[in-house]
Amino acid sequence: MSTLGKRRPSRAASGGSGLSRKASGGREGVPRSVENGVAPGQVDIEGLAHDGRGIARTHDGKRVFVDGALPGERVAIAVHRSRGRYDEAHVSDVVAASPLRVTPPCSHAGRCGGCDLQHMDVDAQRRHKSGVLRELLQRQGIEFSGDVEVLATRNQHYRRRARLGVRVDAEGRIHLGFRARNSQRLVAVEHCTILVPELAALLPALGQLLDGLEAPRHVGHIELLYSDQGPSLVIRQLRRHHADQQRWQQWAQQRQLRLAQWVGREQPTLEWLWPQLAPQLSVAVPGAPDDLTLLLEPQDFLQANDGVNRLMVVTVLEWLGPGATTLLDLFAGLGNFSLPLARSGYRVTAVEGQADMVKRLAINAGRNQLEVDSRRANLHDDGEVAALFADLSTEVVVLDPPRDGAEAVCRALAEQMSVTRVLYIACDPATLARDAAYLLQGGFALKRVAMADLFVHTSHLESMLLFERK
Repeated sequence: MSTLGKRRPSRAASGGSGLSRKASGGREGVPRSVENGVAPGQVDIEGLAHDGRGIARTHDGKRVFVDGALPGERVAIAVHRSRGRYDEAHVSDVVAASPLRVTPPCSHAGRCGGCDLQHMDVDAQRRHKSGVLRELLQRQGIEFSGDVEVLATRNQHYRRRARLGVRVDAEGRIHLGFRARNSQRLVAVEHCTILVPELAALLPALGQLLDGLEAPRHVGHIELLYSDQGPSLVIRQLRRHHADQQRWQQWAQQRQLRLAQWVGREQPTLEWLWPQLAPQLSVAVPGAPDDLTLLLEPQDFLQANDGVNRLMVVTVLEWLGPGATTLLDLFAGLGNFSLPLARSGYRVTAVEGQADMVKRLAINAGRNQLEVDSRRANLHDDGEVAALFADLSTEVVVLDPPRDGAEAVCRALAEQMSVTRVLYIACDPATLARDAAYLLQGGFALKRVAMADLFVHTSHLESMLLFERK
């Protein structure tokens, strides 16, 4: 199971990608930018770092990572953070633009931290992400001669889940929006081009409602969720306020929205405000001959991009093929992969670390008339992983871990000779490359690779790798 948002931890970027431009060498002792006559304050962008920032060198030869720059461009920059070995900067002016540059579809681009690649053509974004994936595998000595398959849709209004911050400034003005990149600073937004239309349409009305609250400082954030039942909102209410609660209820009832709140600071509890009886929320995932239904609670993990998630499920079924063999689905969540695989004939044991989600997985299997053995285990603990494999004999393993990966599982898999195939779904290519090295040391070979573009306009990439025992 992957974590919501799936943003990689902030780290210094290094290396290029499939879009990098080979740097030409300058005369000894003379920085290349000075030799080429670049004006002071300007740099030439040589490539893209893994996180989508441009790579360049300043006049004194120091490396600089530039937000909003593209390979082949000459840009004027403003340094906003200076470090010992490199600087971090942003574009103040584009002197010579790349043909890959496009006008961002959102007016908040460059300020909001949600989308960091809106200035790049979408096809070029996907080539960059595929290149990053291949490069990180190569750094671990994992060569792959085949094509990196791309799983993507044309829909750029895809996000069915989001968290909006709420802040009241010193003058009493209320700001509703997203965090700036690598910052806790809130960027107020009136619209969002990547939200599904039904959620995006709520932003203006939410701003008006917050302006009318008596105690807006008691609201920490607002979560938006779009399920098969339509939009749902969950308020993080730091302290109960009865008059404001009535305002929220009336607002939700007028719009026929599902509304809940987490109340309290230390140990918040979930309460439904409209309807007051907890509704059944569900989403569909592919499963021949028809879709399967997954029940979920607002706090459960859910892939933000429904269209690409459906492509991922179909790809898992295609890569593994139908079968009546045993299969172990680790970090299984609500059953996103477990249930379709069980429908295709596999004898599935699904393992998840959160007890509540294990219960919902079992409920989902029963509702869809499928037999799935649902278990709870800490899959980051070597002892629990060893006990799991000692208890179960399986031929196929599917992994969908959070961004810190599945190191304990992959170390164990290297020793599990009964396992012949491993399909690894990852939200962080760096930890994937680390874990893949264990599998190769254990005799597995990499057969297929895909990049799933779950988060269009961002540098985040989801990846899928199929390994088979030699």
